[in-house]
Amino acid sequence: MAKEINKNDEFELEIDDIGTEGEGIAHIDGYALFIKDAIPGDVVRVKVIKAKKNYGYGRLIKIVKPSKDRVQPVCPVARQCGGCQIQHLSYDAQLAYKENKIKNCLVRLGKFPKEQIDKIMEPLMGMEEPYHYRNKAQFPVGRNKDGELVTGFYASRTHSIIPATHCAIQDKRNEEILNTVLEFMKEFDIEPYDEVTHTGLVRHILTRVGYHTGEIMVCLVLNGKNLPHQDVFVERLAKIEGMKSISINVNREKTNVILGNKVKTLWGTDYIVDSIGTIQYQISPLSFYQVNPVQTQKLYQAALDYAGLTGNEIVWDLYCGIGTISLFLAKQAKMVYGVEIVPEAIADANRNKEFNQIKNVEFFVGASERVLPEKYRESGGKMSADVIVVDPPRKGCDVSLLQTILDMGPERVVYVSCDPATLARDLRFLCDGGYDLMKVRGCDMFGHSGHVETVVQLVRVK
Repeated sequence: MAKEINKNDEFELEIDDIGTEGEGIAHIDGYALFIKDAIPGDVVRVKVIKAKKNYGYGRLIKIVKPSKDRVQPVCPVARQCGGCQIQHLSYDAQLAYKENKIKNCLVRLGKFPKEQIDKIMEPLMGMEEPYHYRNKAQFPVGRNKDGELVTGFYASRTHSIIPATHCAIQDKRNEEILNTVLEFMKEFDIEPYDEVTHTGLVRHILTRVGYHTGEIMVCLVLNGKNLPHQDVFVERLAKIEGMKSISINVNREKTNVILGNKVKTLWGTDYIVDSIGTIQYQISPLSFYQVNPVQTQKLYQAALDYAGLTGNEIVWDLYCGIGTISLFLAKQAKMVYGVEIVPEAIADANRNKEFNQIKNVEFFVGASERVLPEKYRESGGKMSADVIVVDPPRKGCDVSLLQTILDMGPERVVYVSCDPATLARDLRFLCDGGYDLMKVRGCDMFGHSGHVETVVQLVRVK
């Protein structure tokens, strides 16, 4: 009979697996215990903090014997911060974990034979430099328990700020920006926002950096319409090398949403420019843009290769965002149609289309699961595509969209996924409906986190 596990029980255990968010997993007579900050191979002392019938959660008390894959985190606050769940795991081991995560989901949830996945899965695309890769950061501003003005990142699953002006995965230039903003706020007694009382002015400091251009944007998110002494603020930030855009964003709502809808440029341009491959993108404070441009180019190149374009194809790009994949594909397609539910993203997509002088792309505003089925029905079932690309949110694709893809019967489907579990579910639906899974490849877009991107190629069965 399995041992009963209760809250506050303590155990010495060996970690034998790793969870979807990078937490260690130990087993006690089949009972799974999830332990943050532990990795496979660690022997640890843990205290149970929550016990359910078949699984529970434990708090790491002591590492009795470290795993061979354990490394010292580069960041001194890595354990407290919610941004890097697995910085204590060697990078090679991180890549192996992410590749196995994809494989296990496809085999266990998608019911694909392990032999098939082993055969078709290509090597995961890791980073040459897994630090300082993020081109966007959103730093909350507040006061610590001693009343000191601080900025940094939220502790995991809380809104308590871990003070930090340096981050190992963010652009190095952020440190100078943050110190400049904090010194300005202290000098002019400008209060940070208080979530409880809904008072104070400065909520967040948003930074964006063009990886290839070096252009910098700073946007201060305010609980108000104006920034006192903004001329001084602009003068100091404008001295930073690469600065191209300084703005404020107005967010007066009682909400956890970081950005409001109104942006006012104080100095410079309304956007910065960056590129992925040969395509240039105008990026505003509100734009969605991939945070890791080096890995994004690898991912999109794989998607382009899997699309197998010759210049004669009609392509539908669903969940297209600001058209990053659409414009990437358009260089080698006859025509590309992009669909995205967020109107502001489509406005960005059209601006980027004009900016790059690309003519063979058309964008539609609307939910992909509504737009594609509607247009297919309106055509009387005659609308066709040679290739359909989907890049859905974490929840995956709606069944109505997947069924429309089957009804249209494109020669190839390229699925770009940020969640291997929903990917496996959707691939099973498409393969049961007449497609063969031909290629699978992971891409590490978010080093030191538990997340992984995947791109797959499906080919219609003749």
